[in-house]
Amino acid sequence: MSEIFEKLSVSFGYSFVIYALVAGVLIALCSSLMGVTLVLKRFSFIGDGLSHVAFGAMAVAAVTGLTNNMLIVMPVTILSAILLLAGGKNRKIKGDAAIAMISVGSLAFGYMIMNLFPTSGNVSGDVCSTLFGSTSILTLSTLDVWLCVGLSILVVAVFVLFYNKIFSVTFDESFARATGTNARAYNLLIAVIIAVIIVLAMNLVGSLLISALVIFPALSAMRVFKSFKSVTICSALFSVICAALGILVSIVAGTPVGSTIVAVDVLGFFIFWIIGALRR
Repeated sequence: MSEIFEKLSVSFGYSFVIYALVAGVLIALCSSLMGVTLVLKRFSFIGDGLSHVAFGAMAVAAVTGLTNNMLIVMPVTILSAILLLAGGKNRKIKGDAAIAMISVGSLAFGYMIMNLFPTSGNVSGDVCSTLFGSTSILTLSTLDVWLCVGLSILVVAVFVLFYNKIFSVTFDESFARATGTNARAYNLLIAVIIAVIIVLAMNLVGSLLISALVIFPALSAMRVFKSFKSVTICSALFSVICAALGILVSIVAGTPVGSTIVAVDVLGFFIFWIIGALRR
């Protein structure tokens, strides 16, 4: 045990570990807030689809030589989120089918681009890092951290400010329209927030594991609590604790950061499932 604490104390002397913890906790918090809404609206798989869109956009940004890939990744991901969430009900191809199409297509396109126009001698390593977030969270710059802090504060502020409207649109969109709420505008707002969270989360867990940050905290909280407010608060606490534990365990054990965070989320879900079963 003393060796573990000694290793952690030494690790905290490096700035990149502090950056990883700060970014990881903030991203986990934002993901959990919108995760409850996505699960209840039956759009929990959208995180996976949008992450693959971001992967394709990131591949294009790398090939074009952009120093800041956010100039392409963020707009493309936001546009895709709007098309899937805000406009999905007016399409002939709806819901899970639309997400599956855009997910597979973007992933294949991104991988093809990276192989046709390689930007380094280790294409497989670049793809693995992007998909699983194996190193990106540990190579964050000060600018990346401040960008993460700023966007996270914006996401939390918007969620708190429009909490009642998001609640009404989440549970009964038809009733919300009947009471004068502009449901389309709030669906648009939810889509933009989700896209921002997905782009931020790619640095933490990679494209393939983003859905875990969205789904597991919400589902875990629903095993124990029933009200929307209680589930949201519990989901946020659950996600933050699991992210911090996952990063610390990965430092001590030398395991990939993204995969370790998801493993802790899975373990936490089973613990909450047992607690919920005992309470019932």
